[in-house]
Amino acid sequence: MDSKNIIESFSYVAKETGINKTNLATIIEEIFIILIQKKFGEESLDKFSVIVNMDRGAIEIFQEKLIVDKISDPINEILLENAKKIDKTLEVGEICIDILDPSSFGRRLINTAKQQLFQKINEIEKKSIYDDFVNKEGSIYTGYIHQIQRDRIFVTDENKTEILLPKEQQIPNDRYKRGEQVRGVIQSVDYSLKGLEIILSRTNNDFLQKLFELEVPEIEDGIIEIKKIARVPGERSKVLVHSSDRRIDAVGACVGMKGNRIQSIVRELNGEKIDIINWSERPELLITRSMAPSKPVNLLLDEEKPYAMAIFEDEDLALAIGRNGQNIKLTSEVTGYRIDVISKTDYMKNQEINLASIDVLNKKVIKALADNNIQTTKDFFNKTEEELKSIKGIGPKTLENINLAISREIG
Repeated sequence: MDSKNIIESFSYVAKETGINKTNLATIIEEIFIILIQKKFGEESLDKFSVIVNMDRGAIEIFQEKLIVDKISDPINEILLENAKKIDKTLEVGEICIDILDPSSFGRRLINTAKQQLFQKINEIEKKSIYDDFVNKEGSIYTGYIHQIQRDRIFVTDENKTEILLPKEQQIPNDRYKRGEQVRGVIQSVDYSLKGLEIILSRTNNDFLQKLFELEVPEIEDGIIEIKKIARVPGERSKVLVHSSDRRIDAVGACVGMKGNRIQSIVRELNGEKIDIINWSERPELLITRSMAPSKPVNLLLDEEKPYAMAIFEDEDLALAIGRNGQNIKLTSEVTGYRIDVISKTDYMKNQEINLASIDVLNKKVIKALADNNIQTTKDFFNKTEEELKSIKGIGPKTLENINLAISREIG
């Protein structure tokens, strides 16, 4: 097998894998250096040089040999008579540049070289893909379902790059079919001894953020800023937005005319409910807005912790908590406050205010209650309505007024 046939053979391998001529020439040179090391030993490497000319289809291997009268080292020495066949001016003791025929390595070593070529090309391809995708982390990626497994999905693009969409990165109500288009965000790109691994995610908050950037030009232009996102993928999200231009309503811009912008995002996320919230630097307003669709009647804040207790009308408490605690959990995440919720009735029952300190209460009413060992708001709420009505001077109207006075006092 001459050098031209060797290059043609290698070129076929390269063509199948799409590597360019320059890279192929470099790889062939490296491979022949390895072959030289295997055949002649590492100590002789510095005597050899390899030049690959892809255009001429030639592999030229040059070896420096010492010209001698009698050979004691067959690898690194050459007889004068043989050296003069190369250059008639050469003499004993000089260096002769001998040309080595690539086919002298034999078919076995050449086949080994082909295997190494495959391996090197594969490494170059993976490194190239890694370099490309590592710059795409956090970006939207669109591919097609290639293979569906129980714990993951293989996604490919027009370049046949393989991307993994693990089960935990899939929206729970996603349903996939082979050949279908799928979008997500490139979550991580890892290149190690195990190989190249590119992870796609549809549950990452960055995916929702990028969808908003695609649909809302004001975000891309920097007029509207997404301050924070909290998600239960496929079920509910809360998105804090802020407009740097007072003339532009951040929430309205994100919703779009007739809801077209937000509906496009919701469709991509298979019906995920999205609450868009106007950001505020005032914690009480921020938390109140974030609690939507419920609204607290009162909010007690400790900004240092940061902590909040939200008080709701009894009938609104379940809505405030949300399904599986989602509403309160997402509100806490998006505002950065640990939040407890309590019904107004339970909150009032837990308060202990001296009834005598409530100015609007009639002194006769206070005395009547005190005569029955009811001196604080806690005492009052520990009694049943029937027990309170049985007290002399406490009728239905008076009881209603007492409840109203306590409610106002506790706030």
